Parts: sequence; structure tokens; C-alpha cells
Amino acid sequence: MIQAIAFYLFAAVVVISAALTISSRNPVHSVMWLILAFFNGAGLMVLVGAEFIAMLLVIVYVGAVAVLFLFVVMMLDIEVAEVRAGVARYFGFGLLIAAALFAEIVFYAYGAVGTGSLQLAQRVAPINNAVPNINAIGQLLYTRYIFIFEAAGLVLLVAMIGAIVLTHRERGGTRYQNISRQNARRPEDATRNTQPTVGQGVQL
Repeated sequence: MIQAIAFYLFAAVVVISAALTISSRNPVHSVMWLILAFFNGAGLMVLVGAEFIAMLLVIVYVGAVAVLFLFVVMMLDIEVAEVRAGVARYFGFGLLIAAALFAEIVFYAYGAVGTGSLQLAQRVAPINNAVPNINAIGQLLYTRYIFIFEAAGLVLLVAMIGAIVLTHRERGGTRYQNISRQNARRPEDATRNTQPTVGQGVQL
């Protein structure tokens, strides 16, 4: 009974905070609602016995990603009018994607009810209860879901490279590093041993 109450409480707060994240006019408030959603998502992970994933949500997402978003939003001079114009410009496309995702959820729920596969034991990978949580996740990631795990890493790598390419700008008058010249430099060209006398000082 207590687990059911906790589940509905965490789930309701996650849904409400997620809706407020995308509907808040202030970007800082959106990040704060996102942090609240992460915390309650971690609570849901604890209820299903995935303590490791719950700690990852708190440490990685709340402690690093969300805080980084908050610092970026607070440091940048964001024009609210421009943000609203961008939202209005892509509102139709976003609504189409939301409708498609909602349709997928409805179709899955309808199929699960029709086939009677709503039980948790029928929808999770079989694991040994004697195996610790972290070991079980590692075994699943690097055996059953290895290709999906590698694909996710490749997507993150492409996203990182794309962000670097999109944000890189050539500025006039700025001196850039010559990577090939640095790699070809020998240690004796980079350092110089001297023996200055007392009181002479250092020659730059």
C-alpha cells in the first residue's frame, strides 16, 4: 500500500514538473522544474529496485547536467521575446511529434492489454536476484544490449562533434595553435637549462 502511494505521488510530481518545464516562461524556472522531475524520477527508480540508476539520476543529471543548464541559462542574456518567437515558429512541428509519441504509447498500452503482457515479469530481462544491482546492469548492457549501448555512445559522439563544429567561429586577430607543429616539437626545443648566478636574476 505504501509503495503504491509513493509510486503515484512520484509519478504525479514527475508529470506535473515535466509539464511545467516546457510551459514555464522563465528559463531558470524551467531548469528548476526539470531538477524536481529528476529527483522524483530517482524516487521511482528506488521503488523498482534500481538504486544504481537512481543515484545516476541524482549525481549525473541533477549534479552535473541540470546545474550546467542552470549556469548557462543564468550567464547568457536570453531574450524572452526571441524564445517565444522560436516556440511559435516550431509549435506545429512539435505538436505533430507529441501526437506521434502519444499515439505510440496508446498503441503499446492497447496491445499490452490485449495480449495480457502488462505484468512486470513479462516485460523485463530475466536476471538473478542474487546478483547485485550494478553487476546486473553491467551484464545486461554489455551482453544483451551491447549494440544499443554502442549506438547510444555513437550518437552522443556525433552530437558532441556537431556542437563543436556549430559553435566554432574564426575570429580575426586571434592566434590559434598549430597542432602539427606542436606534435613535431622535440623536448630539447621546448626547454632550456640555465645556471643563473646569485643576484643575476632570470633572463626572459
